[in-house]
Amino acid sequence: SSTLQVCLYPTMPLLAEWLLCHSLVACLLLHSLVLSSTTAGLHGANTGCSESCYCSESADGGRVVRCSNMRLAEVPHDLPNDTRRLYLDGNLLTTIPADAFAGLPLLNELDLSHNELTQMEPGAFRGLVPSLRSLDLSSNRLTTLEPEVLGGLRAQANLTHNPWHCDCRLQVAMPRLDLEPASLAGVVCHTSEPKDVGVDTGVPFVMVAADLDLCAGLKRTTDVAMLVTMFGWFAMVISYLVYYVRHNQEDARRHLEYLKSLPSKLDRPEESSTLSTVV
Repeated sequence: SSTLQVCLYPTMPLLAEWLLCHSLVACLLLHSLVLSSTTAGLHGANTGCSESCYCSESADGGRVVRCSNMRLAEVPHDLPNDTRRLYLDGNLLTTIPADAFAGLPLLNELDLSHNELTQMEPGAFRGLVPSLRSLDLSSNRLTTLEPEVLGGLRAQANLTHNPWHCDCRLQVAMPRLDLEPASLAGVVCHTSEPKDVGVDTGVPFVMVAADLDLCAGLKRTTDVAMLVTMFGWFAMVISYLVYYVRHNQEDARRHLEYLKSLPSKLDRPEESSTLSTVV
């Protein structure tokens, strides 16, 4: 009670106790401020909303992050890690880099529609396989799908309104995709290769892929390339054999000439008999 009186009535003669009291109060206030700022900083680093987006709480307790029509050229890096629904539609995204959503383990719905997407790098959706259930890629500029990009996603995907290029590459990739089968109906051929196969534009690719072999032309090209390669190797072998024979013939001719230049054994007895006669 005496300490309280000193704090309340600074005019009292106990100046030392008054100074001690106010020093203690100042230390407690400073400590409280440091703790509150640290807690706020940690909380913002983990669950704070991105500067480019608007956040709200969903009914299931997760975070809904809306970054629609913000003219974003890349996926924000400061998205809260408790995000369950993320809307990035209506921006200027041209590519999705690898691990773009790796820090969002609870993400359930992802909207990337109405962007300028032409490429998605392998591993773009890494870490989302267990949680993602809805993926909207409609109204972009995608021309093909790669299994390495989707990374085993089993989500319901909206793939409509993209200029899909139906070729051997896409035909090989389609059976390897783990998306829900109904999602693949959104892949409608805009262009095709080879052009003489007769793929109708505006028709879902899954309806014609079973009856067409878009890899036939590539197989023929591969066969021709193999034949050309084999002919090249055969020509090299023949050339080597011809060179070897000619080289050996030249060596044989020189050896024969050398043998002819040596004195024969038949000439030696005649020379010895001539010498004996003279003697």
